[in-house]
Amino acid sequence: MRVLAAGACHSDLHVIDAAEGALPFRPPFTLGHEIAGQVDALGPQATGVAVGDPVVVYGPWGCGRCGRCAAGADNYCDRRGELGWAGVGLGRDGGMASHVLVPDARHLVPAGGLSPTQAAPLTDAGLTPYHAVSSLRLGDGSCVAVVGTGGLGHLAVQILRAITPARVFAVDVREAALELAHESGAELTTLAKSDTHRTLRAANERVGMDAVLDFVGSDSTLALAAASLRAGGDLVMVGSGGGRLTVGKHLPAGTRVSVPFWGTRPELREVVALARDGRLRVAVEEFPLSAASEALARLRAGAIRGRAVLVPEGAT
Repeated sequence: MRVLAAGACHSDLHVIDAAEGALPFRPPFTLGHEIAGQVDALGPQATGVAVGDPVVVYGPWGCGRCGRCAAGADNYCDRRGELGWAGVGLGRDGGMASHVLVPDARHLVPAGGLSPTQAAPLTDAGLTPYHAVSSLRLGDGSCVAVVGTGGLGHLAVQILRAITPARVFAVDVREAALELAHESGAELTTLAKSDTHRTLRAANERVGMDAVLDFVGSDSTLALAAASLRAGGDLVMVGSGGGRLTVGKHLPAGTRVSVPFWGTRPELREVVALARDGRLRVAVEEFPLSAASEALARLRAGAIRGRAVLVPEGAT
């Protein structure tokens, strides 16, 4: 596949920074798990796609043989622990390159006429929050807090507005991220402070949030999530910030805690459809592939508005 755009993600930083032996896969391999481009050549057994097809790559490659993979849920592959990789760009060569080798056409989803720079981030920054939101129990009048409104969080706000009846509130430590959350449809935005849980609870008649989506995953954000929930709510830990959550008396009665990973292939098709319909728009900062180090440095510093996307030189 010829790469026309590849997103840069905090997961890439976690891979770069990981201590030896901390991950289930070892370098060297090419980073880049958010990929859009076009089919450039076919292997002798490849079917279902043609040279020139505009596609995005479904990233969490599994074994391809278990029941979950057969259903398009490679993200929960039953043999994940045996594989030695988590997906494209995560143990297998990824899309921060001019081309990427995709082992099976089942990992390709039509891009649906979207520009590559819009399409690439949908494969994680769009798919991961879509998968997380799809599991929530949200009825009329429900309230959801999105903690961390960067690359994934600003799309979570849009997804909640598009497919649920919930009121959406946003929390971040950066004013620029809160401005993006507001533009994405958040009803209320607030800086993360020691009393932010009171602000969130007050926003829903002091009973708290029906769900909190934590896209940071630090000790402080998980504590905020727990303090903001109402009884019977959902605490969804998406971010991998290394925080710990004590499950028990520190959580409201009936709390459901989940740790979703990426999403399914059918869900990726649904995310692409939302974007095609104009209901999902990624805030993108573009960089040439040769400036990958700069993009990652700015991502590390929290200086990216939305999603950083790398474009190989000569890509159109």
